[in-house]
Amino acid sequence: MSRTVVVTGSTSGIGLGIARAFAAEGCHVVINGFGRPDEIEAARREMEVLGGGRVIYHAADMTKPDEIADLIGTAKETFGSVDVLVNNAGIQHVAKIEDFPLEKWDQIIAINLTSSFHTMRAAIPLMKEKGKGRIINVASAHALTASPFKSAYVAAKHGILGLTKTAALELAEFGITVNAICPGYVLTPLVEKQIPDTARERGISEEQVKTDVMLRLQATKEFVSIEEVAATAVFLASDAARQITGTHISIDGGWTAQ
Repeated sequence: MSRTVVVTGSTSGIGLGIARAFAAEGCHVVINGFGRPDEIEAARREMEVLGGGRVIYHAADMTKPDEIADLIGTAKETFGSVDVLVNNAGIQHVAKIEDFPLEKWDQIIAINLTSSFHTMRAAIPLMKEKGKGRIINVASAHALTASPFKSAYVAAKHGILGLTKTAALELAEFGITVNAICPGYVLTPLVEKQIPDTARERGISEEQVKTDVMLRLQATKEFVSIEEVAATAVFLASDAARQITGTHISIDGGWTAQ
């Protein structure tokens, strides 16, 4: 029987790559996020062809707990349960703390951290009923270290690791694992959007942002690929990873080794 996978923030970037990877495994997939309806529908159709599972779209706003609960509820009503939950939704804003817009702080904490609590709170009872499940939280190298001008993002990603560890301990005897993936810089739309802001804050060119800021600490001097992150998510959801829980896997080109 095909597993059901819910991936938040999966209409572009890393989330879309993860959703595609699970679809290729023959899973039923629930995608979520914002974007042009025609592009979302095209991606949904493409994923259904990949592995033969069904793929549905849910437009839940990750700042709204009721819509998040409906996302998980829809997965249960459509496919019977939730086997794998991937919390990937995230946004970014770059600014000094004293200049950081209050509404941006609240939005980033809500989407990058609090939404994962809400999805987990709704999905965990379904996983307990089945006696197994996988929760994968897409964190960041910024869950382990910090960079200037990213206070809300760094705070949220550090929080995700704490949430991951706590949930793993609570669920260890229920056949449910909880882990985090910590990618370094991946050239997603989210990352590309912050390049001009970072250039402005630091007074450097956009190309220098890539070479002197983003890749400076990645020892390989290469961006991480979406496919590499997606493959790690698929592994963490596999039977081979059943004793991996409460931890993180860094995919950062050596960034946090320093």
